[in-house]
Amino acid sequence: MSWKELSCVVRRLQFVKLAWKAQQSMSQLCRRFGMSRRTGYKWLSRFEREGPQGLQDRACRPHRSPRRTSSKWLKRIRGLRRRHPSWGSCKLAARLRKEYPAQRVPCARTISKWLRRMKLSRRQRRRCPRGPQLKRGGLTAARRSNQVWTVDFKGWFRTQDGQRVEPLTVRDAFSRYLLAVRLLPDQGWWRVRRVFLRLFRENGYPAVIRMDNGGPFGSKGPAGLTRLSAWWTVLGIRVEFIAPGHPEQNGAHEQMHRVLKAETTRRPSRHLRAQQRRMDRWRRTYNRIRPHAALGQRVPAEVYRPKPAQSRKPVLRYRRGWSVRRVRSNGEIRWRGRKRFIGEAFVGYPVGLKLKGRRKYEVYFGGVLIGELRESDPGGIRPANYARQPGS
Repeated sequence: MSWKELSCVVRRLQFVKLAWKAQQSMSQLCRRFGMSRRTGYKWLSRFEREGPQGLQDRACRPHRSPRRTSSKWLKRIRGLRRRHPSWGSCKLAARLRKEYPAQRVPCARTISKWLRRMKLSRRQRRRCPRGPQLKRGGLTAARRSNQVWTVDFKGWFRTQDGQRVEPLTVRDAFSRYLLAVRLLPDQGWWRVRRVFLRLFRENGYPAVIRMDNGGPFGSKGPAGLTRLSAWWTVLGIRVEFIAPGHPEQNGAHEQMHRVLKAETTRRPSRHLRAQQRRMDRWRRTYNRIRPHAALGQRVPAEVYRPKPAQSRKPVLRYRRGWSVRRVRSNGEIRWRGRKRFIGEAFVGYPVGLKLKGRRKYEVYFGGVLIGELRESDPGGIRPANYARQPGS
């Protein structure tokens, strides 16, 4: 059975008819229809003067606007703008003050507002030149330990003392082994880097690190790289982003987050240290006691094989014949006698410039295409971005 819906006008008409019959007091009628007595008398008086038409909604526009710009000034603004289409509101206001010194001229802000209303404003959005489009490859299927690591931040929460914590989780995709659960005060990339330095010493280096497109892992900059993911690239680790809006591509990690939240944050501990100890105990249970159906009911510790390796030095090599420039502290390089902005994610690292066409160079960060430089462009790099997938 569907609900019977009545328009406001019909309800007002019902109210007026009952008020005319005078079978109930005005207070009872107004209480029944959910209105004040003042509103009830208003609709009754309108019906007596205008009939059913008086029950229609009226415009809320005021009858008088003493401070509204007069039509003569609108005509002067329109005419002056048509004579000088490139002038802005400040120049138009200055010229009007000279032409009409004895009158009160509208201010520049008012003139700008009326230019937009009269569709005489030529404000244009500055568009960044489009760079090369990158194709998003398929995700790597993990076939051994330390081949693919997945990393993410679980949603933040507060401990009982009110301190905000951001749980960083790192997991081996093949063995489901949970490498780290660290509670950080924020998502600063240098804090995440410190955690990964310890993981690399204890477990070795993965071939691929998979993550979503949010900070501090991904960005809207060249190739989606940040300071953190650029550092991984320099270490020889391939950075793999899932498609935006598709968390199911990292579904195993998200499922682990659900279990983590249910078993460690309801209810949270008293303070950060107690919560971290609780997380560490849960991680040991997850790795050594809790069976996993995907592993044939084995525990991750039985499958995971760490491979501690010697520390790697950040090295970027480029082919012979390419121009190599080191990115300065402000994200710029010196090229063709000018400073060209590349990106803050690459500060301190060399980038390679490959001649692609006439006065056009492709910019590489290691083996990753990050954009394009053209001599005709006055600004910096044309960043390379991943093409959007249908449905994303």
